[in-house]
Formats: sequence, structure tokens, C-alpha cells
Amino acid sequence: MTVDRALVHAANEAVAAGRASSVSTWVNAALTERAAKDRHLRALSEAVAMYEAAFGEISEAELGAQQRADRRESIAVRKPRTKAGRSRGRRVA
Repeated sequence: MTVDRALVHAANEAVAAGRASSVSTWVNAALTERAAKDRHLRALSEAVAMYEAAFGEISEAELGAQQRADRRESIAVRKPRTKAGRSRGRRVA
């Protein structure tokens, strides 16, 4: 197995900082997270395929309409940006 040097460095830093007990533990956690993500994406893909088999293909117009509805109903959890592009209440020294 070949591992990118930057990832080996990150694993060693995690061990040194006490965020992982060993490089093996860190790698196992990363692989576990990736496997869970892959399972989730497969399940999502299967759900969309089943929906489209029952109701027809989801159109770009439907996706756009849903995106607009989601934006209308969402709640922002970050501070709004000012015209200068910085969050209000923060000053740059």
C-alpha cells in the first residue's frame, strides 16, 4: 500500500497531539469513515433510482424548484457578510 507523505505526516501529528493512539488507529478511523460514506452514497443512489423507477426521472426544473424552496426555508447560522466581505463585528488589525 502506498500512502501520500502528507497523510502520513497528518497521522503522526494526530498521534503526537493525542488525537489518536497510533497511526494504525488513525488510518482505521479514516477507512471506517470512508466506508460509511460510501455505504451512504450507495443507499442514496439506490433510493433515487427507486424513486425515478416509480415516478419518472427527476428533471432539472424539479431540482431547481426544490433548491429554491430549500433556500427559502433554510436558516442561516453564520453572521451575514458586509459589503467589504467581512463578518460584522470583526475588525482587522
